[in-house]
Amino acid sequence: MLSKKTKYGLKALTYIARKGNNEPVQIGEIAKNEHISQKFLESILLTLRKSGFLGSKKGKHGGYYLIKKPSDILMTDVMRVLEGPIALVSCVSLNFYEKCDDCPDEASCSVNKLMIQVRDSTLNVFKNNTLEDISR
Repeated sequence: MLSKKTKYGLKALTYIARKGNNEPVQIGEIAKNEHISQKFLESILLTLRKSGFLGSKKGKHGGYYLIKKPSDILMTDVMRVLEGPIALVSCVSLNFYEKCDDCPDEASCSVNKLMIQVRDSTLNVFKNNTLEDISR
């Protein structure tokens, strides 16, 4: 299941993208309009800032803004930052691969074969969607 962190991160990015004017958006505004705890949202937005999706401005008219155009923000990148590995099991992960302790032969493992298909299908959806696509 999708974590609340990822769900709220996507909602916040979408909210900022829909504003469309590249002006900083205050955390309180996002939290109120998207029904997210402001304290939890602060942590999520900080992660997105450190990962290069958002910039921030301090002060009275401060807040968070997109660093890249929404069309340049791939969902694969956002999902990996917020959710971690896209693969459901580590033995099929492209970026976080680990051999399973209980599997003597990945080549003949039925779970491995199925999870490769799931991973590839999921990656296909994520890499073919940008923030712009989900903000419409």
